[in-house]
Amino acid sequence: MSDHHVVVVGGGFGGLQLVNGLKGAGVRITLVDRRNHHLFQPLLYQVATTILSTSEIAWPIRRLYADRHDVTVLLGEVTDVDSGVKTVSLRNGLTLRYDTLVLATGATHAYFGHDEWEPVAPGLKTLEDATTIRRRVLLAFEKAEMEADPAVRDALLTFTIVGAGPTGVELAGIIAELAHFTLPKEFRNIDTRKTRVVLVEAGPRVLPAFAEELSAYAQKALEKLGVEVHLGKPVTECSADGVRIGETFIASRTIVWAAGVTASPAARWLDVPADRAGRVIVEKDLSAPGLPDVFVVGDTASVMRDDGKPVPGIAPAAKQQGGYVAKVIRARLSGKPPPAPFKYWHQGSLATIGKSAAIIDFGRVKLKGWIAWWIWGIAHIYFLIGTRSRFSVAWSWLWIYLSGQHSARLITQRETMREEG
Repeated sequence: MSDHHVVVVGGGFGGLQLVNGLKGAGVRITLVDRRNHHLFQPLLYQVATTILSTSEIAWPIRRLYADRHDVTVLLGEVTDVDSGVKTVSLRNGLTLRYDTLVLATGATHAYFGHDEWEPVAPGLKTLEDATTIRRRVLLAFEKAEMEADPAVRDALLTFTIVGAGPTGVELAGIIAELAHFTLPKEFRNIDTRKTRVVLVEAGPRVLPAFAEELSAYAQKALEKLGVEVHLGKPVTECSADGVRIGETFIASRTIVWAAGVTASPAARWLDVPADRAGRVIVEKDLSAPGLPDVFVVGDTASVMRDDGKPVPGIAPAAKQQGGYVAKVIRARLSGKPPPAPFKYWHQGSLATIGKSAAIIDFGRVKLKGWIAWWIWGIAHIYFLIGTRSRFSVAWSWLWIYLSGQHSARLITQRETMREEG
C-alpha cells in the first residue's frame, strides 16, 4: 500500500461509490461522516410515513468496510479545509492531512431566508428528520382523538406538505392513504377519513422535472386519494398554528418542508465559486476550481450536462460522479492518461403516488400506474445494500399491499404529548 492518503468526507452514495471504486488501488482511505450509517435516502419518506423501519434503509458504515483494511472510518464533523497545507479540521479538534480530498457532503433543507420556519416545518434529509415527522404525524391523530374543540381537532387532522417535487408528492400520497384506508377502524372519537392533506407548490404543476403528461397524471392520482393540491402560490408564513398560502391561512398542526435544498459549506471551506444553492461549480473532471487535488461530488457539486441543464441531485448522479472520480485518481496514481470529462447518463426519473401508482420518465419511454410502481419497487430493492435489507423491504411492501396495514407505526421517542404540544 502506498502512502497516498485519500480523505473522503461524506458516507452517502457519492462517497461510498468513490471508496468502492478505489478498492485495490493501493491507497490509504479515511472516510469521515457525521453519522455512523449510510442512508438509502430515496426511501426516507417511507420511514417518515410508517411503512419502513429505520434499520431497513440504513447500515453502519464500519460494517460495510469491515473487510477493507485500506479504509479507516471516522465519526466526526468537518468544520474547515485548508487547501494550502492540505488538511481537514474536525469539530473534535482532530486534523487530517490528505493527498487527495473528496467532498461528498450533501445538502440540507433551504427555507429561502426563513430559517425560523424549520422547528415547525422540518425537512426530510436524515433518519432523525424521518422519525420526527413520523412522530408528529402519529401524535396528531392521537391528540385529535382526545380533543374536544372542533377547530383544534380539524387543525390536528390537517397535514401540509410544502413543495411538490418527488419527496412532497410521495409524502402526501402515503399520508392520505394512511388516514383514509389504514387508520379509520382504530379510532373511536374521530373519523380519520376526514383528514386533510394539503400539498403546496409555488410553481404551476407538481413534479416539474417530469413530462407534463406525467405531472398531470400524478396530480389526478393525488386528488383521487383526497389530497388538496395548491399550485402557483408560495407559502408566505409557517407557524405552529398553520401555513399561509398567498392570502389564505390554513390551520394545520403538522407541516413538512420539501420545497428546496442548500448545499453544505464546502464552497466556503475551499473559497471557490458556488451557484445560488451553494454548490461548488466544479471543473469537467469534478475537481474544485484551481484545486486539482480536491474533488466535489453529489449534491455538493454543480455539474452541467451537455444540454446546458444541471445534473439532478439524485442518487444515480452521485454514484456516477463518485465512480468517475475513482477512475481519475487511479489514472493519476498509475501515470495513465485521465479519463474523458465527466458525462452524466440519465437513467430516468421515478416517483410514487401511494402504494400502487407511480410515474417513470425514461425520456422516450414514459410509464404510469401500477406497472410503473412495480418497476419503481424493483429498482429500489436492487439498489439496496445487502440481501437482508432487500428481503425485509420487499416483505414490508408486500404486507402493506395485501393487508393495508403499515408496519412501523410506533412512537418510540421519549418526547411526550406535552412537549409536542
